[in-house]
Amino acid sequence: MGGHRFNPEKADKLLSEDRQQQLPYKQIMDMLELSKRDVIADLGAGNGYFTIPMAGHTKEPVYAVDIEPEMIDMLKNRAAEARVNNIDYLISDLEHIPIDSQSVDKVMVSLVIHEVPSIENALTEIRRILKPGGIVLFIEWEAIETDDGPPIHEKIPSGELAETLQAQGFETTVFQLYSSHYAIKAKRV
Repeated sequence: MGGHRFNPEKADKLLSEDRQQQLPYKQIMDMLELSKRDVIADLGAGNGYFTIPMAGHTKEPVYAVDIEPEMIDMLKNRAAEARVNNIDYLISDLEHIPIDSQSVDKVMVSLVIHEVPSIENALTEIRRILKPGGIVLFIEWEAIETDDGPPIHEKIPSGELAETLQAQGFETTVFQLYSSHYAIKAKRV
């Protein structure tokens, strides 16, 4: 795991019609149980596929965190076009997130945890920024051979990620989203 980083030159794939069919953001937003008072963090925000719709669900800040400055710039441009102004942009990895402890209600981590050098360190950070009772939603590639996504050796089986989350003090529910994707809804206890 942690073998590669997403290439910003392929950012248009993140907004494609294919992706909208595989990961419909309305269904994903429903899983997060968003409310108007939620402070949200989108970790690995990319060019804002989930960030911008989430910002429309809350009056509070949405933290868009991504390690690639180019992706954050794309997100800023898309947010400006959509007239969304409640996004805070943070260039950071997921092992040292510059967000205050216990300040976030909901966290989205979509198709990025497999790229993190230490999943345990990233989960410790996610737990740190989440308020008690807060929810994090992971979307990942199931560990099966597919034509797209990372190589199979970089994919994390849903059961393995669920067990790792449980060991970090989360209650988990696993959902199959599409043949090659799953979601894990994890509540900080």
